Order: sequence, then C-alpha cells, then structure tokens
Amino acid sequence: MKKIIFSITLVVFSLLALKSKAQSTPKARPNVVIIMADDLDSRQLSCYGGKNIQTKNIDQLAGEGLKFNKIYASHATCVPTRASLFTGLYPMRHGSFQNHKPVYKNMKSIGHYLGDLGYQVALTGKDHSTRPRTSFPFEILAGFQPSCVSSNDEYTLEDVEKYVSNPQKPFCLFIMSINPHKPWDQGDPTEFEADKLILPPSMVDTKETRKAYCSYLAEIRRLDNQVGDVMAMLKKTGQDKNTIFMFLGEQGPQFAGGKWNCWDLGQKSSMIVRWPEQIKPNKVTDAIIQYEDITPTLIDIAGGKPIDSLDGKSFLPVLKATSKTARKYAYGIYNNIPEGPAYPMRSIRNERYKLVLNLSPEKTYAIKWYNGPGDLGVWKSWNDKAEVNQEAKILVNRIKNRPAIEFYDTDKDPYELNNLAKNPAYKKQIDTFSTALTAWMKQQHDDGASVDRVYAKQN
Repeated sequence: MKKIIFSITLVVFSLLALKSKAQSTPKARPNVVIIMADDLDSRQLSCYGGKNIQTKNIDQLAGEGLKFNKIYASHATCVPTRASLFTGLYPMRHGSFQNHKPVYKNMKSIGHYLGDLGYQVALTGKDHSTRPRTSFPFEILAGFQPSCVSSNDEYTLEDVEKYVSNPQKPFCLFIMSINPHKPWDQGDPTEFEADKLILPPSMVDTKETRKAYCSYLAEIRRLDNQVGDVMAMLKKTGQDKNTIFMFLGEQGPQFAGGKWNCWDLGQKSSMIVRWPEQIKPNKVTDAIIQYEDITPTLIDIAGGKPIDSLDGKSFLPVLKATSKTARKYAYGIYNNIPEGPAYPMRSIRNERYKLVLNLSPEKTYAIKWYNGPGDLGVWKSWNDKAEVNQEAKILVNRIKNRPAIEFYDTDKDPYELNNLAKNPAYKKQIDTFSTALTAWMKQQHDDGASVDRVYAKQN
C-alpha cells in the first residue's frame, strides 16, 4: 500500500513539475521579416484608398494585420529614411541628413541591437544605405536587386527560403525592393489606361505625366507581386506562424512635389504589420509613427530594455492594442544638397495639422533630376502648360517659389494646396507648432539653414 501511495505521489509531483516548467518557459521569440518599397506613393495602394491599381497582395496583408494610416519619413529621401529605420535616430543625430551622406563613424544599428539579443539579422536587395558595414553589420543575402537604378528587378527567393527554413536563432530579415524607384522601365504599363488615371491633385495634368504614371504604376504592380511571393514563401516554410511580417512604403515618388520635400506626398508612408495570435486581423490605427520608432519597437519585441539614447520610442502598445497613441508629433527635415542647390525645410505635424518652415524662402527651389535623364519630359510639360494655364501655373509656382511658413489642415486638404499660414484663426496653433519645432531642432543640434551645405567626404 505504501508503495502505491509513494508511486502516486511521484506521479503528482512529476506532473506539477512539468506544469511549472511549461509555465516558466517563455514562448519562442518571433522572427521578423520586413519588406520595404522604394519611392512609393502609399496613397496609390488600394488598401490606402488608391483607385488606379488593385494591390491584391498588400491588401491581403492589410486584411490579416494592422494598417498604420499615419507613419511618416522624417527625411523624404532614401538613404536618410533607411538610416533612421536602422538606427532609431533622427537624421541630424545619425549623420545622414542629406541624401547619400553616410552616417557618423561608430554608429550602431539594428544589427548590433538585435544581435546582442540573440537574433541573426540579414538583408537582401537595395543596400546602398548599409555602409559602413561596421555600422550596419547585416548578413547580406542574394536574391533581390541591390541597385535601385537598375533596369533589372528580377529576383529569386532561393537563398531567402534557405535562410528562413532552418534558423539557428530567431531572425530579422530586411527585404529591400527597388520598386517603384526610377527608371520606371519594368513591368507592363499597358495594363493601365492613361486617360482614365486619377492623378494626385498636386500634379499638373499633361500627356507626359499620364504616360509616366502608367510606368510608375507598373512598378507598383511588381512590388505587389514581390510581397505576395514573400508571403507565400513564409507559408510554404511554415515560418508564417511565428513571424512578424511588416510592409513599409518608404517615402514618396520621384514626381515634382513628392520625394525631396516636406509635404505629405514626400513624407507620408505606409506600414502594415501581421503578427499571428498577437494582432487581430483587419485592424487600422491612426497612431502617429516615424521610421525612427521601428528599431526601438523591434528591440522591445525581442525582450531588450529601452535604449534611452535613441530618438524613436517603441510602439509595441499600439501593436498589442493597449494604446491608441504612440507620439504627439512627427518631425521632418529636408536638406536639398546634393539633389539641387541649398533649400532647407523643416516640418512638424500632429494627427491633423502640419507646419512647414522653408528656411531660405528667398531662393528658388530646384531639383537636378526634374530635367535630368529619364524625366520623360514630365517637368518640362508642367512648365509649358503653366505658360498658358492658370491652374498649372499655380501648381508649378507652388513648387518653385515657397513662403517662409506653410500651415495645413491635412484632414480637409491632404495634398496641402491651401496654405493657412496667413489665416488669423490659426495663429495660436502655428505659434504652438513653431515653439515645439524650434525646441526639437535645438535638441537635435540642428542649426537650420546653415546645415544645407557641401561637406567633405568621410574616409
């Protein structure tokens, strides 16, 4: 009898021990796959209200995850945006505060932070913003085109599939597409009827604009196909169940008034996050997010402690639906060199209103690429039409000649065509925004107009 009681006691203790171990063993940390566009006008995506193209794969992702309506690039050019994504710092602090300007020496990035937490971190595709390697210690995978100006965007998922199929550690993989960056010579533009396109109201409607926009949409189609192929690959390998899948839109398109500006056609982006069992499907948030917030969020998800020296803050509570807000303001900085003569801008916005300061309003804004190779005659057609059409003249002058202060109600005026800066009803709000922007610039050691100059190359 004693032996029976002893055996039963052993079984009970064994079961309790197993239960205790199960309760104390943390759930496997999620993998992360991020696919990023290149020069995407996010408002063209059908899940963001676009009417010109049905982006079925990105729409599917939105239906399975959380769509962010208010994510912004702090500098509407490629290298600074990606440096902010990787470092969690604003441009003045990471050093890439002009396009193609490298980050400061000894800068740390997501590769260091997640690597220290036991993650393997890799990248495939566009990689010109990952130098020096000491600052961006990614494992580079073959598969996607690294040069954004290439006329070949062919890709293969062979090496990516091998990488995710049998990881030794949790992984964070960046898949950096080159679509829809110029030269817009990939895909099938005949899919779109130029005469039926709905152009952004900030663009001058010309034959050349419509033709170029068909080519631009063709590369958005290529981007959407890439997103679909990556989603299918994750499902095929079974990694979709414990992988956070994130889509990012980068900054706006290389049309006049888009990229290289502090207007929303340049700064406004897109982000969709799918996280099985953690994020309910088909959800939307208006929380303000910037690219600087993504690295701190990934550190948080990986179990790391907040790094106080970073500018960005974790928005994990938004992902977990325990908070509807993440930050009060989104900030913007633009320095025009080397894309054209010095023309510095700064911006600040909340959920509705936006202030833009043009720090050299006496100058004429110009971009060398507008009249450069591959322009397809779009900018010339705008100027030609402005000679005979008053509406076109207003749109062209809006780009070339800018006031010192611009203030917009982005709910009523999403393309920022109605400057409210001289409306006395908004003076108090403008003063509040100006004070907050000035304080941020001081905190960032941003001296304003004098920053936009030519710098000696780093060794």
